[in-house]
Amino acid sequence: MKRSVAASLLALAAFASGAAFADDITVETQAFVPALARADVQAQLQQYRAAGVNPWSTSYNPVRHFSSSRSRAEVTAEYVLARDEVAALNAEDSGSSYLAAHARRVPAPVLAGDNMLAH
Repeated sequence: MKRSVAASLLALAAFASGAAFADDITVETQAFVPALARADVQAQLQQYRAAGVNPWSTSYNPVRHFSSSRSRAEVTAEYVLARDEVAALNAEDSGSSYLAAHARRVPAPVLAGDNMLAH
């Protein structure tokens, strides 16, 4: 019993011997140095407003002037060909069994130092 009391007192003494200092809550801050002058920022804002483009607008359409180089039939055919591969890659095993069964042979990269050994 005396040992456990002595051990408790020793542990309490070790815990209480740590120094704790209170300090005030002032935080030293550095002055903000802007990268652009106020006039420059205001000029950019005016250019943005004059352009009439608002990405938060409900009528904003970023692909309004987009024109595809392929037909709908070509895209559909490509999708049909890739559909099984995409399904396999999105499977529960993340496509590892599909990739193992359809291992593609990739040529080894040619390093700059390899050509020097041939001479």
